[in-house]
Amino acid sequence: MNNKIAALTQEVEAFAPKSLAEIEDFRIRMVGKKGEMTALMEEFKTVAPELKREFGQKLNALKNSILSKINEQKEALENQVASAPQIDDMSRPGSAEQLGSRHPISLVKQEIIDIFSRLGYTVADGPEIEDDNHVFSRLNFPMEHPARDMQDTFFVEKAGKEPSADDVLLRTHTSSIQVRTMQQQRPPIRVICPGRVFRNEAISYRAHCIFHQVEGLYIDKNVSFADMKQSLLYFSKELFGEKTQIRMRPSYFPFTEPSAELDVSCNLCGGKGCPVCKGTGWLEIMGCGMVDPNVLEANGIDSKEYSGFAFGMGVERIAMLKFGVKDLRLYFENDVRFLHQFDSVL
Repeated sequence: MNNKIAALTQEVEAFAPKSLAEIEDFRIRMVGKKGEMTALMEEFKTVAPELKREFGQKLNALKNSILSKINEQKEALENQVASAPQIDDMSRPGSAEQLGSRHPISLVKQEIIDIFSRLGYTVADGPEIEDDNHVFSRLNFPMEHPARDMQDTFFVEKAGKEPSADDVLLRTHTSSIQVRTMQQQRPPIRVICPGRVFRNEAISYRAHCIFHQVEGLYIDKNVSFADMKQSLLYFSKELFGEKTQIRMRPSYFPFTEPSAELDVSCNLCGGKGCPVCKGTGWLEIMGCGMVDPNVLEANGIDSKEYSGFAFGMGVERIAMLKFGVKDLRLYFENDVRFLHQFDSVL
């Protein structure tokens, strides 16, 4: 038995496998159910009692050395495989890469920009954190207007208890960009102002405290209401289809006079009436109007020489109508199951 233990010890020390399969074969042969260690343990039962302690220690030492050798060699081979350069199989068919896509709001916003760019409009930008002067005062908002109240606007800093032109707030519309443009540029002015706006609204399927707007401003000599109507008719046909019709309803905005709401014929029912348009055959998409002379004068433009029109629309509203989305919140949840539906929109 001594000779057999010594021979196995030498074999363990000399063991130098080249593959994991060799290690597994060695393990089965040494410590498997019918392996060398099992045979030695059976032979150990016949050893004289006074020799059991000596041989027991030798058997334990042999078994530990076998297991240690197996683990050591296995770890060495695995590290060797991991560090070896990987050679791809050049004959293997290529795998399709998963490409990302643009957000539906970005898609619609860009489409709106492209349409007005063809009419000669340029894109203007401005800060999201604004002062009352640019958001309200220079747009002919009276001091008592509800939009200046805490329940309608997110204020960053209040100058006092009463509304003030020095109040700092999150812009409630991108009209503030129009004000900055009028202050920095002399007519003719033809700009569109896309951007994110904020209002103190309860979040629901039809309203949100954050949304996107695209507003437009055109100022030049002899600009008329007819110019505005034709521009917006062209825009509506480009966005919703050649058969689209428009109608204008009288409305009120502090910064335009006269003012109107623009409706387009429902593209789902063709104007016949459906649940989406509530049976009217029309869908409201934007507000518009001729720029109030007071706004022109407040921004250093002679209202007797120049006139103009302005319009503004919610991008989410347009996207909901264009894609048939019924819940505004889906645009802000980043649910990939929703977003992947727009992968092929481009």
